[in-house]
Amino acid sequence: MGSKESANSSERPVEPPLRGCVVVDVSSGIAGAYCTKLLADGGAEIIKVEAPEGDSLRRWSASLARIDPGSDGALFSFLAGSKKSVVAAPGVAADLELVDDLLAAADVVVWSPGSRLAEHPRLAPAALRRAHRHLVVTAITPFGLDGPWHDRPATEFTLQAWSGGIVGLGRGAPDRAPVHVGGRIGEWFAGAYASAATMTSRLRTLGSGAGELVDLSVLETQILGLTYFPVSFFDALGRPFRTERRLSVPGVTTAADGLVAVGCGTAQQWFDLCAMVGHPEWIEEDPAPAITQRANEKAPEIFAWFAEQPAEVIRDLATAFRIPNGPVVNGANATTTDHHVARRFFTVNPRDGFVQPGPPYRTTPTLLCDPRPAPRLGEHTEEYRARRRKRPRTAGRTAPQPLPFEHLRVLDLTTFWAGPSCTHYLGMLGAEVIHVESAGHPDGTRLIAGVPPSEEQWWEKSPVFSGLNTNKKGLTLDFRSDRGRDLLRRLAATCEVIVENYTPRVLEQIGLDYPAVRRLRPDAIMVRMPGFGLDGPWRDNPAFAYVIEDTSGLTWLTGHPDGNPVEPYSIGDPNAGVHALNALLLALEHRRRTGHGVLVEAAMVEAALNVAAEQVIEYSAYGALLQRDGNRGPCAAPQNLYRASGVDEFGREDCWVAIAVATDAQWRRLREALGTPFWALDPELSSAPGRRRRHDLIDERLAEWCAQRDSDEIVRILWDAGVPVAKVMQPHRQFELPQLQFREFFEPVAHPVAETARHSTVPVRFSAGPRRFHRGPAPLLGQHNTELLTAVGLSETEIRALEADGVIGGLPGGGAVVGEIRIAIG
Repeated sequence: MGSKESANSSERPVEPPLRGCVVVDVSSGIAGAYCTKLLADGGAEIIKVEAPEGDSLRRWSASLARIDPGSDGALFSFLAGSKKSVVAAPGVAADLELVDDLLAAADVVVWSPGSRLAEHPRLAPAALRRAHRHLVVTAITPFGLDGPWHDRPATEFTLQAWSGGIVGLGRGAPDRAPVHVGGRIGEWFAGAYASAATMTSRLRTLGSGAGELVDLSVLETQILGLTYFPVSFFDALGRPFRTERRLSVPGVTTAADGLVAVGCGTAQQWFDLCAMVGHPEWIEEDPAPAITQRANEKAPEIFAWFAEQPAEVIRDLATAFRIPNGPVVNGANATTTDHHVARRFFTVNPRDGFVQPGPPYRTTPTLLCDPRPAPRLGEHTEEYRARRRKRPRTAGRTAPQPLPFEHLRVLDLTTFWAGPSCTHYLGMLGAEVIHVESAGHPDGTRLIAGVPPSEEQWWEKSPVFSGLNTNKKGLTLDFRSDRGRDLLRRLAATCEVIVENYTPRVLEQIGLDYPAVRRLRPDAIMVRMPGFGLDGPWRDNPAFAYVIEDTSGLTWLTGHPDGNPVEPYSIGDPNAGVHALNALLLALEHRRRTGHGVLVEAAMVEAALNVAAEQVIEYSAYGALLQRDGNRGPCAAPQNLYRASGVDEFGREDCWVAIAVATDAQWRRLREALGTPFWALDPELSSAPGRRRRHDLIDERLAEWCAQRDSDEIVRILWDAGVPVAKVMQPHRQFELPQLQFREFFEPVAHPVAETARHSTVPVRFSAGPRRFHRGPAPLLGQHNTELLTAVGLSETEIRALEADGVIGGLPGGGAVVGEIRIAIG
């Protein structure tokens, strides 16, 4: 049954919020292309400036499908929709003058290395800043523009290793090599972050005549997307979040007629799973420290039960028990999956006719543009050459405000990871963010650290809650009571932005859906982040990160080819958060222009389907079903993990390095670094196709070479030779990386109850600041009750009465519920 509130709006479209914003795109690869696609969706004019050979994405197909001369790859056609193409030869003075004229008339330039044009000295980020002080210059690089690693070679694969993301949440079986997250997810995630950072910078520089350098590190985006605050956890509790790899059980498992995904993320879900598979006696057994461990112990019996049942029966039973579940989606079945069909999510490419994802969020009124056809190479060169327009600039320059959201008040009705990650960005850049919980049902991340209840104020010591909620204010309200709901409405009327990520029925039940918010405050922006959207058959299904990954295709490409897919167990939440942030920034710009509010519907699964877009596109355009391939990938050959000598900090022979050869020149450097062995001189290995054919041989030889050396020696030899390489880091050791130390990515945060711990910041360094992102610790439970309730007119007597009646409070209650969540993850 559909929701009347759905942001799949039938209202008449309004002017797109970025109309009039001109962006020159001199990037190459997925991250820059996705960044500028999201800006184009918001109405920006994107001028893609290419060298005569064109962006390498024009010739790209992950399945190695043939692309005819003069044609473009389908992925390029998707990412370049609505853009313009101008060709400029870096060696031709008149062409460089044309680019200079385009920049002079633009508001933003998006830059990344990797093309002849972008690497011309006149177009380096520092040179762009000197020549065009009005521009927002967004630079997307592996490690950042400065620092000891700024010029080191890297690929998506090696960055996952450096980030700790390859072993971040214990992904994969302990008897095999760990596995990276497939599908080049880090590049897509970095692109979404770059778009949000660009809009943030434009917001604060608009009309000032002063631009800014936005320096994004892909390594840092991967830390935020593929790991779960491991440094904060290690500092606060003196132990890693995980010390070994374990498969999720059930996870993706084999049913009688195919694959099915069933998750077990809380103790109640474990109890229900026990009953579902016919073993209620397991519930009464002595409790294990975490259900992950208990489920692994019972895995053979669980998998045997699943193997006897049809997938549809399993899903029906799991849904009845409120256990998260879903189909295992891939490029072939995504477009026919019932929920995605009901939501009419997929659309047709306007130029080349293949199926592609729709936008990652929806708004009421409609703020997004329908995509127009991607440009052919140089299609608009003469048009822009004829214009040669100069835009008048504001006289004088005002220094941008270091905290661009300092006048913004946000009501944060979010929990766990996805929603708080969206509002946390606003809080780190100055917004007043009011995080609302119930004392009886606190934010779940308070309860997953494994701190024993015998410790004083144990619920205040979760480094995960702390990592997501610094700078925020804390309020507790019991929404089940009339007084609690009334206070929530009064507070909502004082906030410009409301963000929530409950299942849709919750806000409807408490009377705070968007129509109610509009009555309270017509100019309010409401961001709703349901797992599966505000309508459709899965509308009320619980949405944990792993289910989002399963039902979008992210899981499908992760794992070894001879086994079932492995859930990433991470990216689904922060990816939803950064896409909701993009939509919120568009809504803020609309509100600035018109004074009107916006409803944003940022379904988690649709954000995930966008960053998994390549699977559907390749299948529709070329009939190619992309498959997981362990640690190999389509962009580099060889690409794999190789075991190094020595033992890790846990005493295991489990030290690995990641090596990825992305070009023929890097292969020659690798060959020389190995001492030019006879086997590597085979002429077939001099080209990427030949290396793919002989990948097994290369793996065997590299494994032998690496086994004789420790990780540090391997990295030193190969990096000095110019070969992309990385240690597979334990995530709680991220702070040891000198590049992160140089960029001050981690900041120490003191806490009134817990230990001082280093907290990750944002993956961007803004030249206008702030210089420090964490200005205060995460709030104690109900810490700001008196301050916030006094501000909406309550007396001290009324506040004490609310405390006495349990409407507000500073101690966790509902013992069974608290205990249920506490043992959920460990």
